Amino acid sequence: MAKQSSSTSPRTKLAKARRVVVKVGSGVLTGADQRLNQERIRSLVGGLAWLKRRGTEVVLVTSGAVATGAPVMGLAGRAKTIPQKQACAAIGQVLLMAHYEQMLSEHGYHSAQILLTQEDVRSRERYLNARNTFETLLASELIPIVNENDTVAVSEIKFGDNDNLCAEVAALIRAHLLLVLSTVDGLYESFGSGGKPIPLVEKIGQAHFDLAQDQLKATSISTGGMKSKLMAMRKATQYGIPGVLAGGLKEEIIQRVILGEEEGTLFLPSEDRLSAREYWILHTLSPKGAILVDAGAVEAIRARGRSLLPIGVRAVEGTFRSGQPVRIVGPEGEEIARGISYYSSSEVSSILGCRTDEIESRLGYRYYDEVVHRDNLVLVK
Repeated sequence: MAKQSSSTSPRTKLAKARRVVVKVGSGVLTGADQRLNQERIRSLVGGLAWLKRRGTEVVLVTSGAVATGAPVMGLAGRAKTIPQKQACAAIGQVLLMAHYEQMLSEHGYHSAQILLTQEDVRSRERYLNARNTFETLLASELIPIVNENDTVAVSEIKFGDNDNLCAEVAALIRAHLLLVLSTVDGLYESFGSGGKPIPLVEKIGQAHFDLAQDQLKATSISTGGMKSKLMAMRKATQYGIPGVLAGGLKEEIIQRVILGEEEGTLFLPSEDRLSAREYWILHTLSPKGAILVDAGAVEAIRARGRSLLPIGVRAVEGTFRSGQPVRIVGPEGEEIARGISYYSSSEVSSILGCRTDEIESRLGYRYYDEVVHRDNLVLVK
């Protein structure tokens, strides 16, 4: 069994996490033949059960439905069309859940299935309903097992991959730790060099993304590479959740990470964390258009925390309705913020550059003085 680390390491705080999201990819769950590896699943479930015995609430975000269903359709290891993948997912999700339930029951625990698409978190009402479901399941000592609803998801409503999904789930349930188990042992200073992973990342920057030289093969069972994992970690840490990227092929890796051993790469939470609403606006909603603003508006928003007024608007791109999310773009073309517009794209086009007391004469009515109120606006850092 892994040993507790020194009390001076920032990793010692991981043992105090009382709500953990564990994400495991298809590359970890499958063997060279791209079929499910029963022993790896058993090892993973053993780690989840160990967390439960410690009194930790656990949510598992799992891939593997397509890989599980493919052999049933005679498609294991072969390229698949989108309809074939969706059919494999429909078959495989049932079988994958059966594996998890059987193995968890051997430890005295039970699972609950949750399938999500982006639409489930973009809608504020559905977002809160999903959170309530998670809370109820966790309070009942069950282990929610989450996957994307691949049987119905299309590009417009897909999370993209389960790296993005696990970050969304971690924020949704306000987790204390996001643990991503991968076929690599962490973020390397020289990707693929075979050396040791970077033990600690205090703040994710462009230099870290430059290290992520993804080399996924066309036949790979995995869909998310290192850049995808870094984006997930950045989302989690911005919400104040520490993250660990570790090697899922190692025995007792969950236990080792929680007990503070220097496994994988630890990403520290941001000091200026986002609120739940800010996270929802910045990372969950999909912008429907853009509002281009002048330098004065940029300074007011960034330096003084002000709302966006029509006088600072230069142009509008795209089509959006009142209440929909938009990008706010500065004069140099840089995105400075995201927010929810009080006015539609056509209304903003009619009032751009005017003072607030001129809105009614331009539109014939005035609902708000602001185009985007500061309470509905989040800086892009």
